[in-house]
Amino acid sequence: MRSTTAPKFHETKKFKENVRLTIVTLLLIAGSTLILLPLWWMISTSLKSPAEIAQYPPTFIPKEFNFSNYIEAWQTAPFTRWALNTLFLAVVGTIGSVLVNSLVAYAFAKIKFKGRNTIFVLVLSTMLIPGFVTMVPQYILFSKLGWIDTYLPLLVPAFLGSAFFIFLLRQFMMGIPNELIEAAVLDGAGHLQIWWNIMIPLTKPALITVAIFSFNGAWNDLLGPLLYINDESKYTLQIGLQTCKGTVQTQWHYLMAMSVTVLLPVILLFFFFQRYFIEGSNLSSGTKG
Repeated sequence: MRSTTAPKFHETKKFKENVRLTIVTLLLIAGSTLILLPLWWMISTSLKSPAEIAQYPPTFIPKEFNFSNYIEAWQTAPFTRWALNTLFLAVVGTIGSVLVNSLVAYAFAKIKFKGRNTIFVLVLSTMLIPGFVTMVPQYILFSKLGWIDTYLPLLVPAFLGSAFFIFLLRQFMMGIPNELIEAAVLDGAGHLQIWWNIMIPLTKPALITVAIFSFNGAWNDLLGPLLYINDESKYTLQIGLQTCKGTVQTQWHYLMAMSVTVLLPVILLFFFFQRYFIEGSNLSSGTKG
């Protein structure tokens, strides 16, 4: 009879799996710390007094939590007006982006017409054009249209579609069975009815992903409003923050407090819809037929 010896513990499959899991966990903790450290520093600074901010060595935890900094910072400038302007641009732009991009994506995914693939490739090729290349021609065009110092240059492009969003939604819709479309056609439904009653509900995760991207882009947009908006009453929060930063003496505790306030809606939006965001980012998560 052959004598068999049990493998040592460090040679077992369970031990190797535990080691791998431990290394991955440590790497994730280290990466998360590097990402969250600037965020914590911003929050910490927003709660400090000017004297504590200037002291050396710096403190990571405020000695005294001055929550009044947020109220005082909000009152230093017309942030309420700027917040409403930003919210208006973000909401309207997001609605336009979701509706237009989903409609175009439906055409590319489910409607057969001559040259469909060629046109789709041309649409995707626009992603290769840097935004700075079209910046000057766009400004000249909007200037000749008389749109400078209005919100039209910031809203109209959202209703003209985005190559990335069209691609994302089109790939998601490709996974929806054609039998649903054919059954709706037999019932007398047109393409707009099919898009609204069938495709929109079935592509909710992808639409929420597009909405998050669109809202985040509009909410954090600085360059667009900086180019086209001159009237202070039409400023957005991002321009307002830059205005506060550009003063003779920057009040860092106020600036950090407003930065946290501006960042908070985006964090909450992703926190509550992260499940749909992850599902919508998976191009193969549509219903397979």
